[in-house]
Amino acid sequence: MGTVSSSKTLDIFNNLNKEQIAAVKHFEGPALVVSGPGSGKTRVLTHRIAYLIRELAVPELTILCVTFTNKAAKEIKDRIAKLLNSGISVSWSGTFHSICSRILRKDGYKNGIPHAFVIYDSDDQEAVIKGIIKDFGIDSKKFSPGAVLSTISGAKSELVTPSEYEKYAQGYFQKTVAKIYPEYQKRLRTNAALDFDDLLMETVFLFKFDKETLHKYQLQFRFILIDEYQDTNHAQYVLARELAKEHKNLFVVGDMSQAIYSFRGADYRNILNFQKDYPEAKIYNLEQNYRSTQTILDAAKHIISNNTTHIPLELWTENGDGESIVNYTGANEQDEALFVVNEVHRGTAAGLKYRELAVLYRTNAQSRNLEEHFIKNNIPYKIVGGVRFYSRKEVKDTISYLRVIHNPKDTVSWERIINVPPKGIGDKGVAALKTEGWTISQVEAKTKLPFSRWIADKEKLSTLELMETVLDKTGYIKWLDDGSEENKQRVENVKELKTVAARFENLAEFLENVALIESANTTDPDRFDAVTLMTVHAAKGLEFKTVFIVGMEEGLFPHIQSMENLEQLEEERRLCYVAVTRAMERLFITNTKSRLYFGTVQANMASRFITEIPVGLLERKGINQLQKRVLGKRGFGGPSTSTEQFLDDLDFDRSNFSWD
Repeated sequence: MGTVSSSKTLDIFNNLNKEQIAAVKHFEGPALVVSGPGSGKTRVLTHRIAYLIRELAVPELTILCVTFTNKAAKEIKDRIAKLLNSGISVSWSGTFHSICSRILRKDGYKNGIPHAFVIYDSDDQEAVIKGIIKDFGIDSKKFSPGAVLSTISGAKSELVTPSEYEKYAQGYFQKTVAKIYPEYQKRLRTNAALDFDDLLMETVFLFKFDKETLHKYQLQFRFILIDEYQDTNHAQYVLARELAKEHKNLFVVGDMSQAIYSFRGADYRNILNFQKDYPEAKIYNLEQNYRSTQTILDAAKHIISNNTTHIPLELWTENGDGESIVNYTGANEQDEALFVVNEVHRGTAAGLKYRELAVLYRTNAQSRNLEEHFIKNNIPYKIVGGVRFYSRKEVKDTISYLRVIHNPKDTVSWERIINVPPKGIGDKGVAALKTEGWTISQVEAKTKLPFSRWIADKEKLSTLELMETVLDKTGYIKWLDDGSEENKQRVENVKELKTVAARFENLAEFLENVALIESANTTDPDRFDAVTLMTVHAAKGLEFKTVFIVGMEEGLFPHIQSMENLEQLEEERRLCYVAVTRAMERLFITNTKSRLYFGTVQANMASRFITEIPVGLLERKGINQLQKRVLGKRGFGGPSTSTEQFLDDLDFDRSNFSWD
């Protein structure tokens, strides 16, 4: 290995603690680095690679570094280049998919994969599935492309081939997918195309059927490093295992307590079983946190300790205890949002930038209430990992139905919804409706929907009643709910629109409110300082000086779909752990006594995750503390509010509105 130069060592080990140094110095044999949040895991990965190359003279072509995002791969490459202060770059550094694509481009032909294959994105995949559904005469209302693709993707992540899937398929849906899956693969091959799941699966199969190629890469990759190992699925696990068999120098970094992607096929057991797979593995625990206060870390530790499946870490920091965690209990969701607004104003008045604050929520639908309050209180914001509530397709579709009922001359809205859900109206049919001026009789004849009755009933029915009637008769929610995780969130967004409808008895007032919100929502927040709004899933890997976790109630967080399944409930707890540990200095956790959610008033208990935080770490605020609170002045937050009252209550002055 040679003698280590002191001057070079000072460079590589500068700003590392003793646990990090021990992990960086690990040379041969398998190793697991259990890395707590904010403990510098990327620093360990980059410094270890630099140490191997510069101090131990390991050729960079023999190092394979795998990450889960292109952003992380670029960051690692940039950091290594800076550490080495040379033109050396780790050639084999990237995501699982990019590494596999590179292998298949070079050697995939040995297993029938052409050199010049194209990679189909989700739109391309959906187009292929739609074609198969049509050609096979399958009912597209019962088998949406999204649901079929999600099922096929799940099979591929488990390395299940079309013929194997057919053997395991149970029930009408799976047996139908078993007919589509082989045809889908056939059409991809005809087009010389692979989807993202194929990149992994075909690489595994290449190694399985061509041992010579596998051995070549096993010999080449003497050192293999994998980031976020808790997020690997079965295919990724098999790839890593096979490639590491020759040298057994598998160095993985991860945190069981941050395993939150099971819905994508990630299997947290891969990290739990690492020591079983490699009994000789060295374990390094990174417990010093550089991000948060000790109060925040103690809260996170107490929450996650209630899980039966986790690797315990004694998180600590030199940042001091910091301030207590504020638990605010509001009377309703309006009260909750106003509390966040006031605390944002208080924080920025004390010198914080908007970008240093984040509001986290469990479901995308929760952003709607926050967005409206931020707009009306002149607080700039941006949505990360999604689009603004009123810009989401499913929300615009539902509103467009109501717009044509309110104003049958709205041609833009007619064109948007005439074939949503699909009604078998072709381009010629749409052109004919345009030529006829979208006459109601012609529209009804083609759609088989009672638009004339809805138009007649718009003054008799409340906005909520009318919306529910339209959603029921069109079958929109049933069509949207294909079982995929993405569309579950879309269904929740449509249901959350009912919450807005419940506040406006009159359809015209509801549509006017939506228009006013949309008109104030056109500035690009990425060009300036803005508060970040996002789901907890999207927040992983990020940090903010002040964090608000809203909607901490049973049924919302933890989500109602996870509450009767221990494994899913423990993932919800890990999700909460991730949310808490995004905060650097201040953490606010909010819940409400009642919440108008999905158009109905819900009265849920405070989240069990709040009760798992020691009382001594919390400062209680809101109606739990005051017992009495004057709310709902002039009907604010009540079941029905006029547009004038609504805008007045939120002090929304459009002429003075500015985020510049």
